[in-house]
Amino acid sequence: MQYRDLGQTGLKVSVMGFGGIPIQRVTAKEAEAIVGKALDSGINFFDTARAYTDSEAKLGTVLGPRRSEAIIATKSLVRDRESMAADIRKSLQTMGVDYIDLYQMHNVKDQEAMAQVLGPDGALQALIEAKREGLIRHIGVTGHIKNILEEIIVKPGIETVQFPFNAVETKGADELLRLAGEKRLGIIVMKPLAGGALRDSETALRFILGHPVSVVIPGMDSLDQVVKNAEVGADPRPLTGEEVRRLEEEAGRLGAAFCRRCEYCQPCPQGIDIPTVFLLDGYYTRYNLIDWAQTRYRGMAARVDECIACGECEERCPYSLPIQQMLAEAATRLA
Repeated sequence: MQYRDLGQTGLKVSVMGFGGIPIQRVTAKEAEAIVGKALDSGINFFDTARAYTDSEAKLGTVLGPRRSEAIIATKSLVRDRESMAADIRKSLQTMGVDYIDLYQMHNVKDQEAMAQVLGPDGALQALIEAKREGLIRHIGVTGHIKNILEEIIVKPGIETVQFPFNAVETKGADELLRLAGEKRLGIIVMKPLAGGALRDSETALRFILGHPVSVVIPGMDSLDQVVKNAEVGADPRPLTGEEVRRLEEEAGRLGAAFCRRCEYCQPCPQGIDIPTVFLLDGYYTRYNLIDWAQTRYRGMAARVDECIACGECEERCPYSLPIQQMLAEAATRLA
């Protein structure tokens, strides 16, 4: 396994990390074997979140007893100081550890969210206090909207940035990578396989590792995936011309009907959170998290059946996606 610096944190992370979303759907016994195999394979960076149901607990069962071998990252969607302080303690308790290496503000996606987390009673303040107390070691931010991340990563206290980057989702990545590099931040890449849409995982992962990133975190829910991904981490050789061509062809095919979650389609006049519908549908179709995705869809404030076909979302989509048709298809699975 190869290792890189996580920015200026002083942490050496395996270039191949472990994404904690898919582990939700396997049993506790299966999860124990998978996470243990990842550690044995040299993977030392594990990313999860408060929002990932039992992911923290499953990872903690293995990582707690082998704490010295693991760099643990988790995150919370809450925006205020009090709620973030509470979530930090919940994460520590759930994972059964005394400290967390990296705690991140999860999915800061717009100006309102950024103002909330950076405010005097915002989430960042709680993270700074927790770091001072030794409950966490480092502070990061995650998100999907690159221009928002470009604004927040220049703020004092931010040490890492996590965002989606893959052969499909490249827009704005070069500028964010450049800025993060200038700030010497740790760079964590999520969704390297475009939510499972890119099928040639080896090529897709090596594409990412050919860029100046610290760690890439594909989700894993099988021993076979751990083995294959660890092999890429041990030998992330540059892509050949033929591999680049094939990857570009696959990305091109996905481009006709693939949501990058840029959120330009928002706000919907009917209040439908369109990117979240597609995100949940991706968990349903690619991760087989059927019940999990359906439960969250049914709990949404506005669902697809409230669409009045005004077409505003399609007019604003920079990728010219047939959003109304895609929503209808997603609803047949999620409803």
